[in-house]
Amino acid sequence: MVRGIAFITSPLCAGHRTPPGHPEQPARVTRVEDHLASTPVGASLVRIDARKAAEEDLLRVHDSRHVEEVRDGCARGGMLDEGDTFAVPASWEAGLAAAGALLDGVDAVRSGAPGAFCCTRPPGHHAERDRPMGFCLFNNAAVGVRYAQERYGLERVAVLDWDVHHGNGTQHIFEEDPSVLYCSLHQFPFYPGTGARQERGVGKGMGATVNVPLPAGSGEGEYLAAFREQILPPLRRFRPELLVVSAGFDAHRDDPLGGMRLTDRSFGLFTRMVRDIAPVVSVLEGGYNLDALARSVEAHLIALLPDENAYGGAS
Repeated sequence: MVRGIAFITSPLCAGHRTPPGHPEQPARVTRVEDHLASTPVGASLVRIDARKAAEEDLLRVHDSRHVEEVRDGCARGGMLDEGDTFAVPASWEAGLAAAGALLDGVDAVRSGAPGAFCCTRPPGHHAERDRPMGFCLFNNAAVGVRYAQERYGLERVAVLDWDVHHGNGTQHIFEEDPSVLYCSLHQFPFYPGTGARQERGVGKGMGATVNVPLPAGSGEGEYLAAFREQILPPLRRFRPELLVVSAGFDAHRDDPLGGMRLTDRSFGLFTRMVRDIAPVVSVLEGGYNLDALARSVEAHLIALLPDENAYGGAS
């Protein structure tokens, strides 16, 4: 049984190297770890070294050609898409660890942990079934959802994505599946161009996609209203047995890639609003101002704790 918040990471993530100046850099994980080491909540975490996802875990989400092309692209090194998704040979194992962390997170909350946070990279929510995209090799959140369904027989799993960018890959992977509710708040219009309000799912999955596009400059007040009015009602109606949070922190006002106005505190408030809906497994997506990222992760972790007041989390 895991009694504290499971904090899942891997030294393999540092091997995923991007060109100088690229915002998705190894320091994203190490800065979070260094910051947490000096905090009370950091001392309370149960640290787990992420397993590497097996090919069968990836194939629940991605087609075999995608897996082969990522493997080959990492071996060659260079750009994997037409934009900004780079890889080096060590990126392959980093990608396996980033996806595998979700498996450990699901196991942890099923074993009694009050929550789990996967502090890994590369991120995942832009990765489509058949292509890497937007810094992402594999769709880590989706790998975790399918593992939870197969390993534990869960019938209803929700994904909440509060990254500043819409999680096109996660939406498309699940848009025909009524057993997975995908909810996203994101800056719009913005990269990657998806996430309009009218995108509500396809076929049997119609209504199981909830997009809340927000204009640039939105801050905590606008986000909290969106949570209360547009996110919490469908989440509660769905009654998920597990909540996977694609926890991007790039809607922070100090982030260089977003145009939103959230603060460190905001992410703790969001977490408190959803933590009692279902066991939470969260995974690092975006967040590119290193100091803001580290503080925001701390606020998120404190809010996951049932006794958060002991860690200075009350507000």
